[in-house]
Amino acid sequence: MFSRRIRAAAVSSALLAPLAALADYHVDILPPVTPVAREIYDLHFGILWVCVAIFLIVFGAMFWSIYKHRRSMGAKAAQFHENTTIEVIWTIIPFVILVGMAYPATKTVLNMKDASNADISIKVTAYQWKWEYEYLGKEPMRFFSSLATPHDQIEEQHGPGKTKNENYLLEVDRTMVVPVNKKVRLLITSNDVIHGWYVPQLGINQYGIPGFIKDAWFSIDKPGIYRGQCSQICGKEHGFMPIVVEAKSEADYEKWLGEMRAKMPKAEPVQVAAAAPAAAAPAGAPAAAPGKADGKATYDSICMACHSTGAAGAPKLGDKAAWSPRLAQGKDALYATALKGKGAMPAKGGNPALPDDAVKAAVDYMTAAAK
Repeated sequence: MFSRRIRAAAVSSALLAPLAALADYHVDILPPVTPVAREIYDLHFGILWVCVAIFLIVFGAMFWSIYKHRRSMGAKAAQFHENTTIEVIWTIIPFVILVGMAYPATKTVLNMKDASNADISIKVTAYQWKWEYEYLGKEPMRFFSSLATPHDQIEEQHGPGKTKNENYLLEVDRTMVVPVNKKVRLLITSNDVIHGWYVPQLGINQYGIPGFIKDAWFSIDKPGIYRGQCSQICGKEHGFMPIVVEAKSEADYEKWLGEMRAKMPKAEPVQVAAAAPAAAAPAGAPAAAPGKADGKATYDSICMACHSTGAAGAPKLGDKAAWSPRLAQGKDALYATALKGKGAMPAKGGNPALPDDAVKAAVDYMTAAAK
């Protein structure tokens, strides 16, 4: 009797041990920390429960009909071929369900795409296999973010590697740092192949495509560290492209910003007096007059990212067909678009502190080259 109890206890322990090990394993969607992520979370579970209800009703009715109207009970099949009432009902009900799901889904998608009026703009460039973050603003800065997990934890060709870190393959040497409760706009592109900037808790999974700039946005509610990975199979090191976003209070963010900028090499000012042309400019492009903003310098440092490739619909420098419809609107309309932003283009190319005359000089440079 005693031995039976020991065996029963041992079996119970063996069965419950895996459950205890998995107690902290996330099998659900991670807690959302941005407005869009919360909308996605609520939409997911809302539609899930609609599907569960449909499943229970349809299969419940089906199994009840099979049981209640079986031949052994003497049931006879009813004939209702071309019954207009039934056909109207089973057309209207699915239509109402689909509209009921489509309305909140459409609102969420539109909200995901509204990256206007951002407080901070960060350009994200994907490489095989790391990320580059460029903070656009008064004093632009950029840095690379690479996998920080030691290789002796990864390499297991000659036996088990060293003990894995807590955030194995999800740790980087430099994190993207942002302030809480600020709208952060991401301009995402790639230097080589298609990558995917994916952080589940932020509700963002945006492709980085060579030659194109795709935008996304988020606003984090509370300080914390949020992790993600490249979501596109981009080559043999695809699994080694983690993303780490750290949200700080505004005071801590400004402190971090000052520390980072102190480490960055000083950028050349955009507004400079014209000198001898440094490189051959497109035919018709004007040279800057002494004492005036240099449009070419502004173009080379800021505008080239989009206007050299036609990314996000930006007209290419020197492309007459692309610029002619815009030139027909007049220079003032072009100045207003460049200064205030429009569509995928942020105000002043994402550099709020850029002088107005430098922006206008860049417009003059690009439009002159297209005449």
